[in-house]
Amino acid sequence: MYNFLRVCQVVPRLQVADTDFNTSEIIAKLSECEAKQADVVLLPELAVTGYTCGDLFFQRALQSGALNGINRILQATADYSFTVIVGAPLVIGNVIYNCALVIHSGKLCGIVPKTYIPNYGEFSEKRVFASAKKLAVNELSCREIGIDGDYTVPVGNNLVFDFNSLYKFGVEICADLLAPTPPSTALALGGAEVIFNPSASNEIVAKRDCRRLLVAAQSKKLACAYVYTSSGEDESTTDLVFSGHSLVAENGTVIAENSKVIDGNYISTCDIDLDKLRSARAASTLFTDCVDFDSIRGVIITSDCGMRADGDYHPNLKSPFIPEDKNERTARCMDIFNMQVAGLKKRLSVTGARPVIGISGGLDSTLALLVCIEAVRTLNRPASDVVGITMPCFGTSSRTYNNSVELIKTLGASFEEINISNACIGHFADIGHDSAVHDATYENSQARERTQVLMDYAGRVGGFVVGTGDLSELALGWCTYNGDHMSMYGVNSGIPKTMLGCIIDTLIEKNIFEQSNGVLRDVLNTPISPELLPPDEQGKISQQTEDIVGPYVLHDYFLYYVLRYGFAPDKIYYLACKAFCDEYDSETVLKWLRTFYRRFFSQQFKRNCLPDGVKIGSVGLSARGNWHMPSDASARAWLNSLDKL
Repeated sequence: MYNFLRVCQVVPRLQVADTDFNTSEIIAKLSECEAKQADVVLLPELAVTGYTCGDLFFQRALQSGALNGINRILQATADYSFTVIVGAPLVIGNVIYNCALVIHSGKLCGIVPKTYIPNYGEFSEKRVFASAKKLAVNELSCREIGIDGDYTVPVGNNLVFDFNSLYKFGVEICADLLAPTPPSTALALGGAEVIFNPSASNEIVAKRDCRRLLVAAQSKKLACAYVYTSSGEDESTTDLVFSGHSLVAENGTVIAENSKVIDGNYISTCDIDLDKLRSARAASTLFTDCVDFDSIRGVIITSDCGMRADGDYHPNLKSPFIPEDKNERTARCMDIFNMQVAGLKKRLSVTGARPVIGISGGLDSTLALLVCIEAVRTLNRPASDVVGITMPCFGTSSRTYNNSVELIKTLGASFEEINISNACIGHFADIGHDSAVHDATYENSQARERTQVLMDYAGRVGGFVVGTGDLSELALGWCTYNGDHMSMYGVNSGIPKTMLGCIIDTLIEKNIFEQSNGVLRDVLNTPISPELLPPDEQGKISQQTEDIVGPYVLHDYFLYYVLRYGFAPDKIYYLACKAFCDEYDSETVLKWLRTFYRRFFSQQFKRNCLPDGVKIGSVGLSARGNWHMPSDASARAWLNSLDKL
């Protein structure tokens, strides 16, 4: 469903060299995987015999036991609809190979021998096993293998398994990943979207971290999912300890990993989102320029059953831009802030100008002001070089006004207050607008007047206007054209609304602007509003942005999956309903998703003439490099898709 692939990683109980016991444990675990609706099951390297058998691999009894185990697994999986990848030794042409067997519905579909045989340090595999490069054949009959059946089986390290054109995968084994030219590179370039690695990696200090980095990096390079399952604690401990480390990385991000450092006898379940991988490949010229099918052999697996995963075992964060882990979130926020500062610092060093910024008491202008203060500080210029201008008008509340004043003064910026009420009233008279009519003209005139004040004041003091608009507002077009839409440099243009509060909160926590912590905390707790309509009878904010355009937490979720992966509207709706089931019902999600698409398409003309501003994250909306879209494109196909839900 929605192109999710469910993978079960199985580390069964093991008795070294006891193939009957090991096979029974494997079969029992496979039964559990069927109950979990698995699509693919990955077991460790040499799972049928155990990895640490040493010279016992030369013994006919162990070789025969392995074949008996393979036959039992084939029989046990005849009625299962998932694919099994299991490790076992095979004798091919009187040479022993360390193999991964790909089994589907009781049939052996392919044999992948290990390519790079480690023979250093604690490893002496070359004593027993030959490399896939030594193979003299590329297919074997069941009789030649020693299993039941009357068909031929492809064998080699260049096999890409194609499952009904629904997904494609390849297999490499353990140390193959460590080689300068791992088989997975060729397999991915040959079409494999998922790489499975049955492994037997022993545990030593810091190796778990190294393993995680390698798997994540390879998945990023290949724009693939990489599934790694290693032998568990039941392997021999004569000289080594094995940890049963399993992990899944998706285009550079680890999305699943067992938690115990030394582990065994478990099943880990994860859903892989194939649409994310396909989007990454389609968008990467680095990948497409390398594609080469010449050395790859396709293995077609036909079955009446498709993928069964529904995404329940895939990370689905409400705020995909924001890391869940607090330490990671803090580091991310500081990285973003420093990138903002670096961008503005360069512009200031070139122009020598003073940053001029309009301060409203909201999140956007507050963060932009903090960036300005830090940028001039890094240039050894006084904070007073920054000009903070508050421009109260019809909708300004006492709370936001007081916060604006306190923020500018506690930060040491130059303070200016310019009330624009009379200017707007005069403008209404000039154009014949009734100021009692609180329509778009009433609101936009205030935004444009503020921009005019900022521009002209900047010209008077040798400055330039720093824009405050964020990525979420740009996506929705929630800015006044030639009003707050315009500046000389936009420091927030690459940051979604939900991230702004996290950055300010982090700056408070780290006491970067200690003298302003109190007002910064109140800004965080202030409702988001453009304050263009008069306050209510109690003088409080009457106009709240999220009542008009919808919750930013939803819009940022939509934005992430629209821009980052190009997901179809029905999939975004499906995922959003699952992620926000405890906050919004499905009708509410659908309502605001419609709003998102409608506004996103209709407001492109504003994004086509944005001021300069650095890209911060994986998505951006600058027409100069990040997002190319005609202003008159139709949203019909996207909205029609939602109509069918």
